[in-house]
Formats: sequence, structure tokens, C-alpha cells
Amino acid sequence: MPDMLERYVSWRRGRDGDPFRVRLPTLGSVLFTGTPEGARELFRAPMDLLEPPLPNPIEPMVGAASLILARGERHRRERALLAPAFHRNRINAYATAIRDATLAELNGDRTGTPWRPGTRVDARAAARALTLRVILAAVFGIDEPARRAEYTAATTAFLESFGSALFLAPALRRTMFGLSGWERFAAARDRLDELIDAEVTRRRASGDGGTDLLALLLDARYEDGNAITDTDLREQLRTLLVAGHETTATALVWALYRLHREPATLARLRDELSGAGIDPDPAELMKLPYLDAVCQETLRLHPPVPIVLRRLTGDFMLRGTPLVAGDTMGVSVHLLHTDPAVWPEPQRFRPERFLDRRYSPFEYAPFGGGHRRCIGATLADYELRIVLATVVTGVRMRLAPRFARGATPLSVPHTITVGPRRAITFDIVES
Repeated sequence: MPDMLERYVSWRRGRDGDPFRVRLPTLGSVLFTGTPEGARELFRAPMDLLEPPLPNPIEPMVGAASLILARGERHRRERALLAPAFHRNRINAYATAIRDATLAELNGDRTGTPWRPGTRVDARAAARALTLRVILAAVFGIDEPARRAEYTAATTAFLESFGSALFLAPALRRTMFGLSGWERFAAARDRLDELIDAEVTRRRASGDGGTDLLALLLDARYEDGNAITDTDLREQLRTLLVAGHETTATALVWALYRLHREPATLARLRDELSGAGIDPDPAELMKLPYLDAVCQETLRLHPPVPIVLRRLTGDFMLRGTPLVAGDTMGVSVHLLHTDPAVWPEPQRFRPERFLDRRYSPFEYAPFGGGHRRCIGATLADYELRIVLATVVTGVRMRLAPRFARGATPLSVPHTITVGPRRAITFDIVES
């Protein structure tokens, strides 16, 4: 489990210093660093020396054409094609969809039970539902209830079918007369792909246009003037559904958990949001410093992807240790984000630290770094801030007793990110 990995890498660094080696399933020996100096060296390594490690445990989910797994010149071309769709000006257009999805969840559109006093809410289920609603609107422009329900069912089945066992143990990815977990996953992936392919075909035929990400990608052209193929487009769209859904949902759950364990912090955030007015423009929310600090501190303690890995295509030196082609090196984001030389009281949830100073991309890297930094980071940040602000101003709640005290819940893999092993629940006290 990631928590066990965090404890282990902390112990290894304490014993061996930095950098240190750890053996990972399927990847073999990995040279890790957890210091800003090490992160700087890795993130600034020449582009042509770095590629994603293979075999990659998420390849069955996102596909070999995914930007996450693309390497070399292909990665540069795909990133250049996709980047305009994630420009901040484009992301701003999704503000209404983000707020509407949050309000719909609070009003009980999904469950039939509004968030009213006396209701117990499963924060993980709610966060997944509303972030999926947002990503479906952003990627496909889907807002009609029937189509949204169809996509939601297919996407949820797809995500839930790829459990920890298939993620961590590739040997289990085999057929067994239709009875294996791998075959159930493959069937769920095929169903989702059918919906994506049908949507792409419909859009290409109709030329409807639109402002969603699919419309932008259909219009986009590589430098040679060619359009993206349907196969590659499908895998990029599937990647957006996976990465754009689970990462923000997990961050939202942790933000709500941390805030409700720190009443003074929650009160300060509510005061700032109250000062922004009854129905503030989402663009104004993005300017609120304490809301920003709360979200950044959440991602510091709970980065969506706790390790960044790169495989080398040539010789390199990491923190004085020589590496050769085929070796794998990585950054432990957990160690980076809890380095006491950078972060006083590193285990404490203290958003004020982000008001006191700015941190470099080699000290704070919740979405990775370098030329492979997550292309959707801006959308994830934007969504987290709007959803959190809408929930905190819309209802007052308290953690269920089992979560209000004691140790922080353990984290486990959830598709391509990590999150709390148990569903974290809240009781609504005022709406």
C-alpha cells in the first residue's frame, strides 16, 4: 500500500541517505531521490534521455497511445496537439459546469437525497460522481441526463473493474473462460470504447463543432497538417476520463477531511469565502489566497501520484550516482513534500505556509514536473477550488465519529491515483 511505501522509503533514506534504491514489482531496481536538488536534476534532464518505464501498470487502462505513456518525438507531438485544449482561458469556460455539477450533487440529483441536516454523506462516492459529471461535460459536452447516465455507468464500470490486483500483479491479466477479473475489465473497456467511438463518428459526420475538448481535438492538427487518428483519439479521450476524474475526486475528499479536522482552518476559509459574496464569479474564487493555500496544502500532503518515474535511454548522473540506459530513476513526492529543510512541521496541515512564501517546482510537485508534468493540472486545480468553495459555503457538516479522531486513514491505489482505503463519511448539520 502507498502508506507502507511511504514509510519504507522514509526508512530507506534514513538508512542509506539520498539517493537510495528500492525494488518495485515489474520495474526492478529504482534509484529514488526525495530532495529538491534531486528533483531539479531529474525534472531538468534532457527530454531525449527520459521515457516512461515499461511495462507500465496503467497501460491497459489508458492505452499505448496515451500522452502519459508516449515517449520521444511522439510525446512532444501529442503534447503540442493537446496543449491548447488545456489553456487557462479554455479551462475558465468550464466554470459553470463545475459549479452546476456540485450544486446538483448537493441537491440530491444523483441519490435522490439532498444534503440536508441528518443526512450522512459518503464523500468519496459524491466526489467521484460530481467530478465525473464535470469531466463528461468538459470532454464530450454531455449534459443530457440520459446520455450522462449511460456514460457514467460505462465509465464507473470500467474504473471499478481495474482493481488493485490487476494493477499490481500483471500475471493476473489472463483469460479464464470469461470468468477472470481481466476479462471483466476488458469487457468494460470495450463498452466504454464503443461509446467513445460512436461519439467521435457522430461528431466527424455532423461537423457540429462545440467548445468541449473533443471538438477542439477534432479540429486540431499536427505540424504536418494531419489530424489525430480515431484510435489515438480514443485512447487520449479515455485517458482524460480516467485521469481527470479520480485525481480531483481524491483531492476533494482529502481537503474536506483535513478541513473538518482543523476547525480554525475551516473557519478562516469560510470567512474568506463569505467575503467574496453570496454567488461569486468562479474567476473571483481563483483569486482567493486562503482557498488556494488550502488546496495546495492538501495536494502537498496527499499528492495524486506519490512517485514520479523515468526510464533512461542513455547515461545520466543522479545525485552523484551513475546510471545507464535502461535504468529507472524516480522522485518520491512524499519525501519531497515532507522535507523538514523546506517544510517546518511537515506532517501538520497548515495552509498558511503557502501564504508565507512561494515554493519552487522542485520543492512542490503534486503533478510531477519537467516536460512530462501533468497536462491537466490547470483543470484539476480549477475544479478543486470551485467544488471545495461551493461545498463549504453550501452546507455545514462534521466528520462521522470514526474519522473525527485518531489516525489519518490509510491510502491505497485507485486506478492511476491513490486515495483513502475506506469511504470517508460526513454528517450534514446545516444546509
